[in-house]
Amino acid sequence: MKKFAIQAFVFLALVAPIHPAQAITIDFEGFSNSTQLTTQFSGLAFTNATVITAGIGLNELMFPPHSGTNVVFDDGGSLRIVFGTPQASVGGFFTYALPLTLTAFDDSNDSLGTATSRFSSNLALSGDPGSAPNEFLTIALGGGIRSVTILGDPLGGTFALDDLTVTPAPEATPVPEPSTLLLLVTGLASAMASRAVRGKKHHSEAVTERRR
Repeated sequence: MKKFAIQAFVFLALVAPIHPAQAITIDFEGFSNSTQLTTQFSGLAFTNATVITAGIGLNELMFPPHSGTNVVFDDGGSLRIVFGTPQASVGGFFTYALPLTLTAFDDSNDSLGTATSRFSSNLALSGDPGSAPNEFLTIALGGGIRSVTILGDPLGGTFALDDLTVTPAPEATPVPEPSTLLLLVTGLASAMASRAVRGKKHHSEAVTERRR
């Protein structure tokens, strides 16, 4: 019975395992300069986001990319990203001329929290003392993020974003209904009891055989 109790506990502990999701990084490479981002990435919808390339539309001396040659900037207003499925965390590397606020929202467009830049400006050549380009700014809530906005100047033209990183919310295996769970545990108990009876019967027959 002790063995059965241990096995039943292990079974119950494994009923609803959590499957951790892997972070996804989007580097915006592969787009031509001045490409307006909308729904080019599956499961993401961008607003006020335009790709610019170092040496063409991007002044890389002030806004050096974190990787590659492409970044996106807030073109015409705050940059917004809507996710097709809930996210656990959203972040990216930002170089900015004005203070930034990253805000996360749920399904009802209610604010879940904010993150703010450490400096007023971190431009490569003229940023605040102690600052450096490509500050990583993120919000991590464990789940429920359905959209984010990044706001500098309400009119846009404030920052460059590179290597956007999103982590989907973890998925749990559905927990069986109470009645189903009871049947499963009862079945396990019956199986263990039946095995115990067979074991005792086998032991008894073996003892009887030795006595003969």
